[in-house]
Amino acid sequence: MRWNWRYAIISLAILALEICIALFVHDRFIRPFFGDVLAVVLVYTSLRTILKAKAFYVLIGVFMFACSLEFLQYLQITKVYGLDNYKVLKIILGSTFDWWDILAYFVGCLGIYFLDRKS
Repeated sequence: MRWNWRYAIISLAILALEICIALFVHDRFIRPFFGDVLAVVLVYTSLRTILKAKAFYVLIGVFMFACSLEFLQYLQITKVYGLDNYKVLKIILGSTFDWWDILAYFVGCLGIYFLDRKS
């Protein structure tokens, strides 16, 4: 474990951008697609803030985690366990499976790979 201020500041900036997108952008590209691209970047930079691990392994883990959440959406896990009434949980887990989301996660991870490959 360690603390990396560079990744912490990037994470906070991306979180602020994600919140702004969620509150003020209501379109069919930026919010649903670019928001998902940024979501994997946010998870990656957050993990890199505290983990001393090779960037590639963190990246693979983030992609697998994102795809796992998408698979849980496919299984409609919030409905199965009666969690539909918990808005925060629905936002975190999501509610609708979409192949475009997996593409967005891949695009985000690909961007991370090229921007952060020296780590």
